[in-house]
Amino acid sequence: MPFGITTREAGAGAARGTVYTLADDASGATAEVWPMLGFNCVRWSVRSKSGGVGPVLYTAPDWETNPVPTRSGHPILFPFPNRLKGGHFTFEGKEYQLPLNESSGKHAIHGFTPKSAWRVVGVTATDDAAEITGEFRIATDRPDVLACWPGDLVLTVTYRLTASALEVRCRVQNPGPGNVPFGLGYHPYFGLPSLPDEPVDGLVLHAPARSLWVAVESLATGEKVPTLAAVDFTTPRPVGGAVLDDLYGDLPADTTVRATLSHPAATESITVTADAAFRELLLFTPGHRRAVAVEPYTCTSDALNLSARGVDAGQRVLAPGAEFAATVRYAVATD
Repeated sequence: MPFGITTREAGAGAARGTVYTLADDASGATAEVWPMLGFNCVRWSVRSKSGGVGPVLYTAPDWETNPVPTRSGHPILFPFPNRLKGGHFTFEGKEYQLPLNESSGKHAIHGFTPKSAWRVVGVTATDDAAEITGEFRIATDRPDVLACWPGDLVLTVTYRLTASALEVRCRVQNPGPGNVPFGLGYHPYFGLPSLPDEPVDGLVLHAPARSLWVAVESLATGEKVPTLAAVDFTTPRPVGGAVLDDLYGDLPADTTVRATLSHPAATESITVTADAAFRELLLFTPGHRRAVAVEPYTCTSDALNLSARGVDAGQRVLAPGAEFAATVRYAVATD
């Protein structure tokens, strides 16, 4: 059986637990998942055309000593991605206040999952793939924040590794008793396996989004404008000196492609595809400029407050017993 799953005990900062490595002996592809730190797929590598195995996901060099879960690998953002203004919102007539955990101390950011320990509920290896499934339940895994949210939710995520792709399947369930809102986002940091040290300036980015959400302090205001020339990647072009932290909308309905990354000197390209439920896309270049974050979101930043104003921000609400499911796929193609 070419695919397998191994485990080891490891620590990063104050967190310790079991790390799972999914691997394909035939191709050299591996994915390393840390359940105790947000079920983050911290590392994913594939074999490039030149024969070497290189990273697809960027991992901060100080991960083991300073594991900031939203700065490496594939952070999972739930039950809201990005920022919630003032950490405050009203749902069905009741007000809620979240901890102000954004760096400025003014807003809430990225939900409850990135720094939380998840539970592994399934592992499978076959001739074609290796899979690991993790589960996060607000009432079980973060009971301290249950009073800050309108109700309990269960998020189940499966990473599926093949020789050239990483698929991320999610399911959100509402165990009841009332309606509960949610949004979901992924925050993967990408580089090219054959050019692991290449600054983002030379990477060629294509993102076929037709509009841009106007933002103040990285919070969508509810206004959308045509994509501005300085951050327009509807035609593939190098990132260059662009400093990106921009939320895009109006992705084409006739394709599941959200973005592609390539380089004239690389032997491979990366394509991000997503179900229609992931209707927004955030592009971000971190300060070290060694990766591009291509972030599929089901809603905008501050979606709860925008939807209360009547803005179509993608905010979802699950009735008791209802569930939501969607898939995102990252594929590496060799030229």
